[in-house]
This record gives sequence, C-alpha cells and structure tokens, in this order.
Amino acid sequence: MVETVGSLDSIKDLNVKAAAAKAPAVAKVDKLGRSYGTGRRKTATARVWVKRGTGKITVNGKAIEEYFARPVLRLMIRQPLEAAKRETEVDIVCTVKGSGHTGQAGAVRHGIARALVEFEPDLRVAMRPGKFLTRDPRAVERKKYGKAGARRSFQFSKR
Repeated sequence: MVETVGSLDSIKDLNVKAAAAKAPAVAKVDKLGRSYGTGRRKTATARVWVKRGTGKITVNGKAIEEYFARPVLRLMIRQPLEAAKRETEVDIVCTVKGSGHTGQAGAVRHGIARALVEFEPDLRVAMRPGKFLTRDPRAVERKKYGKAGARRSFQFSKR
C-alpha cells in the first residue's frame, strides 16, 4: 500500500496514478428520474427534486410567480439554472418551510444547486464560481440578557 519515493518525478507519477484511479462521478437518480437536494438558509429548509422537463418551477404546490411575488427572489432562485444553462431543460418541485420569503428563496436556491449536481455531477464546476453549493451560515443572533435585543441597549437616561 505504501510506496517509497526516490525522486520528485516519482511523486508526480504517483499523483497522476491517483487521479486516474479516481472513479468518475455517477448521477444519483431515483426510479422516477428525479434527483434530490436539501437547501438551507437562516431557519428555512427546502427539499428540492429535479427531473427532465420544460423549465417549470413549483414551490409548495404553487407556481414560482405565485409563491415568490418579488422579482428579485425569483431571479435569485433561477441563478443556479442560468449558471448551468439548464433553464428550459429541467422541472423543479420543492417544498420549503421556516423563516421568511428571503430565507426561503435562499434555501430553494441552495437546494436547486445541490439537486442539479446530483442530477449531473459535471455541473459542480459551473456551480462553484457562484458559490451556489455553499450554505450561507448567517443567522439571527440571539438576544442577550441586560439588552433590548442581541446588541441594542436600553435608552440611557442620566436622571
């Protein structure tokens, strides 16, 4: 298992052998032809399924235009599809819970990116520059004792 290294050229040869031995990524698709991805943002969690289709996006049983009224949120959700150039090739069905509209849109975007990578592993390269696969760790800071909020103090009065 362990090989002895005699020179720098032999190290390069070991790296080439290791890269060749790595198996190509395989798509994870269920019997219905769907891939799954979970997306999270703030306290929102989105469960996303991607399958071949015409580009229809459904959120909690409603069309995306009906569920997310703000155009900015719809634009944000479509970003991974545009990066992968799959806007009209896949149908997306997702359920999302928790948080507000912005957090839910961020969770759906994260879930779509993860599901697309499960559907077509080669798309990981397209998702990386936009950081669509990275979970945004920002969340609401908890309230501290002796404070009005997380950091805000009560109004000061000298008398």
